[in-house]
Amino acid sequence: MALSVPGYSPSFKKPPETLRLRRKRVRSLGAALPPGERPEPAPRRAPRPDRPALRPLPAAATARRNPFARLDNRPPVAAEPRHGPPRVSVGARPPGGRFLDSNQENDLLWEEKFPERTAVNELLQTPHVSFSESDIPSSESTELPVDWSIKTRLLFTSSQPFTWADHLKAQEEAQGVVQHCRSTEVTLPQSIQDPKLCTELRCAFQQSLIYWLHPAFPWLSMFPRIGADRKMAGKTSPWSNDETLQHILMSDWSVSFTSLYNLLKTKLCPYFYICTYQFTVLFRAAGLGGSDVITALISPTTRGIREAMKNEGIEFSLPLIKANGHEKKASGTSLGHGEEQAISDEDEEESFSWLEEMGVQDKIRKPDILSIKLRKEKHEVQMDHRPESVVLVKGTNTFTLLNFLINCKSLIATSGPQAGLPPTLLSPIAFRGATMQVLKARSINVKAQGLSEYRDQFSLEITGPIMPHCLHSMITLLKSSQSGSFSAGLYTHEPTVVFNICPPMDKVLDKEAVHEDLANCGLHPQTLHQISQTPVLGKSSLRNVEMSGYIYNWRS
Repeated sequence: MALSVPGYSPSFKKPPETLRLRRKRVRSLGAALPPGERPEPAPRRAPRPDRPALRPLPAAATARRNPFARLDNRPPVAAEPRHGPPRVSVGARPPGGRFLDSNQENDLLWEEKFPERTAVNELLQTPHVSFSESDIPSSESTELPVDWSIKTRLLFTSSQPFTWADHLKAQEEAQGVVQHCRSTEVTLPQSIQDPKLCTELRCAFQQSLIYWLHPAFPWLSMFPRIGADRKMAGKTSPWSNDETLQHILMSDWSVSFTSLYNLLKTKLCPYFYICTYQFTVLFRAAGLGGSDVITALISPTTRGIREAMKNEGIEFSLPLIKANGHEKKASGTSLGHGEEQAISDEDEEESFSWLEEMGVQDKIRKPDILSIKLRKEKHEVQMDHRPESVVLVKGTNTFTLLNFLINCKSLIATSGPQAGLPPTLLSPIAFRGATMQVLKARSINVKAQGLSEYRDQFSLEITGPIMPHCLHSMITLLKSSQSGSFSAGLYTHEPTVVFNICPPMDKVLDKEAVHEDLANCGLHPQTLHQISQTPVLGKSSLRNVEMSGYIYNWRS
């Protein structure tokens, strides 16, 4: 039966029928065009009688359209007349001697069936349309929300150069250090005509790059600590096997930690971070984070850490874990182990009291206490190392947490590259035993590909542990130096993103009173006003910031 089909080829080496169907489809496309726009058919050579006609392969230079390509990053195309794009004859050879592949034929069919697609493509080629802004919901405002996460990298881009940030003079660098140590308030104009000649701008830039750290070892990167074993591998660590040296380092660290807490308690320090190889702690002064008392956030935590804190009598809460409509709280002071066991037994008896009322308590097998306890522990272990395991400590319990962290043996790694190394203390102001550090900054000038030509693109990269006050100071400086037009990409240390949650507020704070109490904390009044806002980002952080016309457009 297969032999009766004309042109049948068992090994599919002679497909004349397939080519005939393809030509029929192309001719039908030409017939669908209006008479005035119908292309002239290309002359075709008659196939030789001894061999069937073969379809030429498309040229290797013909690139298929990438369906995953971003529309605003397409390569430049030649300008087309306004009356419409030139139409190409599908059956004929296009200019350049290349043949259309099946995808290009489908594109032509789509354009003929839906002519409005051509208008959309022309709109996408305009340089001012950016579809990346609609990928994530954005917000526009005259000020940014407070972001309590630690950034590891900032990348600013602008159409104006950042040459003013390069090669600071010795006098400008020294003046910036003095301004930081004396907490000098520098107020810049809204727009600076020539930033490279503005000494105040360059000194303020140096002032914003400074932070304080303990301990400090020039050959080790002390931040980040979570997941840093690979970077620290192979580095010299003389304390790893020397218990005496470990004891000296830990004793010195305890003095620095206590000094920072005392500064925080007297409202001379707004906040500081403790970075361990397992978790990060954020201490905030009273009046910040929507609380009128000192608060501490720990993330991520494990069941072992929470049990140890409970045994030390530290009252804490899990803000992201709710049970029965109320926040789940853990307390280690008001109840002893025996009283807690008695209460749990009473709860179990009450939970099965309805069986007695129905008279079926003997016919149903109740779970024993051990299985119930194991089930509860399973739920607690499941949230370990997750953002939901964040712990909130408030008020006087933060002092108990101070003693707990100083005496906690699991605070320091016992093996690996970080063995015997105390946690990292990060602060915006000086404290006892601290070392002054400077963030790394460099400007880059590149040629960015535009729609018709290459254009200059200027960028400024800042790396290091970038704390909230530094982020606000940098954006404020660029607001003046770049005339209110720039964009920034923010790279976050992920374990600290959850610090942006809003803890439960007992009362609304008076911002004027908060600013007055923290007036001597060492931060600029505008920066203090920004970090004293109530957190609104939740479990997210700032990822992109764009400023146009002195208006912020940010995405998280």
